[in-house]
Amino acid sequence: MHLSYKILIFTTVKDINKTYRFQIYPNQDQQVLLNKHFGCVRFVYNHFLNERKEQYQDNNKSDNYYDQAKKLTALKKKEETEWLKEVNSQSLQFALRCLDTAYVNFFRGDAHFPRFKSKKSKNTCTVPQNGKIIDGKLSIPKFTNDISIRLHREIKGDIGKMCLIKESSGKYYVSIFTTQDSKDLPKTGKAVGIDLGIKDFLVASDDTRFANHRYTKKYEKKLATAQQHLSRKKKGSHSYEKQRRKVVKIHEKISNCRKDNLHKVSKQLVQDYDVIVCEDLHVKGMIKNRKLSKHIADASWGTFLTYLSYKCDWYGKKMETVDRFYPSSKTCSQCGWINQGLELSDREWTCSNGHTVNRDRNAAINILNEGLKQLSSGTGDHTNGEDVSLGYDSQQTSTKLEAHSVGSAADG
Repeated sequence: MHLSYKILIFTTVKDINKTYRFQIYPNQDQQVLLNKHFGCVRFVYNHFLNERKEQYQDNNKSDNYYDQAKKLTALKKKEETEWLKEVNSQSLQFALRCLDTAYVNFFRGDAHFPRFKSKKSKNTCTVPQNGKIIDGKLSIPKFTNDISIRLHREIKGDIGKMCLIKESSGKYYVSIFTTQDSKDLPKTGKAVGIDLGIKDFLVASDDTRFANHRYTKKYEKKLATAQQHLSRKKKGSHSYEKQRRKVVKIHEKISNCRKDNLHKVSKQLVQDYDVIVCEDLHVKGMIKNRKLSKHIADASWGTFLTYLSYKCDWYGKKMETVDRFYPSSKTCSQCGWINQGLELSDREWTCSNGHTVNRDRNAAINILNEGLKQLSSGTGDHTNGEDVSLGYDSQQTSTKLEAHSVGSAADG
């Protein structure tokens, strides 16, 4: 059983927030000043986090942002910490803002308790105001000379805050926060259900498939060799640090390849379909499966759904989720019979009425039908009754399921 649908969505222009990330190439003096910024921001964050913890242990309450901002001003006047004046004062204040936000998120139950920042991990520093791109170079306060930057694409919209980053590999980056207008993409009149998997990263209800490139597996031998060499080095030595960066660069390569693929797949789905229906996967629970955890983590389903969600918001498309306990793989999409004895190893099965079912595409079709039912009945989580007029008519259609032995995702 399939549902035909009519979608009336009015094209609108809306403000969106978009971040651009570029690699920067500071000279020796600029690197010294950047490292001072990272160190001062880290010191301020850790100092006032420790202060808040001690205050709470003594009095069951602690200072807020405004109290600590006054203390920061006094701290900069002390002789032993006057070196805080060498860096951008707004960056230090923003570190206190981040600390305050971390506390609010913790007490709301949205995050873990704030942790102390480490010099060994990624170092960051935010410039809230007055960051500019002038003549193809990065201009920020406290730097007398502009920093070389690789602008590999055009920056659109109004530039806001900038985040300076030093990765564990030693590379420097800047993330530029912008506010810009976004227009809806042209409507295609199509809806699709997607089933995320391991052998195939994604199988759509119209049998469109995206390969799972398994980047971790692709580079695991090279990574293992580099880690073996690292284990033989003496910690703290120059050779140890040199080899550590080689290991970090392999991890960085894996991460960049994975993110690039996730962005491309999510953008193509948003361009090709007006309504995209997926399952509300509990990835954190699924990753506890010791046999599949490595492959599930490598696939990054959670990150992909995040990318897909905000791209739908940007470009005027609709993303709908169905309940994670909905038996999408067990239900025959042609007659509705549920196979209670379905195992993960069953890639193809036959229902009681003789229909041959391909597990992944069958799941994608069921996900699509369930999502369209939610939208037509107004029970979906994301309808909100705004800007979307949906009309549905039931229509019996026959679907020929091709035999394809592929890996499933949602039932893993």
